[in-house]
Amino acid sequence: MPLLSRRCTLAIAAVIDIAINSNGRPVSAKTLARQHKLPPRHLEPVLQALVHDGILRGIRGPHGGYELARQGNSITAEDILRAAGRAADAEEEPMPASGLLSGVVRPALSEAEQVFSAALRQITVEGMMQQAISMK
Repeated sequence: MPLLSRRCTLAIAAVIDIAINSNGRPVSAKTLARQHKLPPRHLEPVLQALVHDGILRGIRGPHGGYELARQGNSITAEDILRAAGRAADAEEEPMPASGLLSGVVRPALSEAEQVFSAALRQITVEGMMQQAISMK
């Protein structure tokens, strides 16, 4: 059972792809979508959320696209997932205010979420980029 949504997993892949392929030039959303076999506009909301959170920098114009806004060793999987999650949250219905959710379910899952977040903070873009390069 995957713990991460499709959108979150694609957000991580997009950031790694940008880190590997930018070579001093921005990578367009269209290029990213093509490489991951997605519709052209599919990644835009997530990419914009990553720009908003200072993970990516958006470059406008005919040769525009996206590049890392900071060094890969300072961007963690948790950073990316937080930004992608906010983009997804904007599209979802809010959680209902039920006693079972707030009194039992959320507290029970809270500790697992904290452990998962700690593990995600150990995974950096630089580390994943190096692993992807070594696979080539």
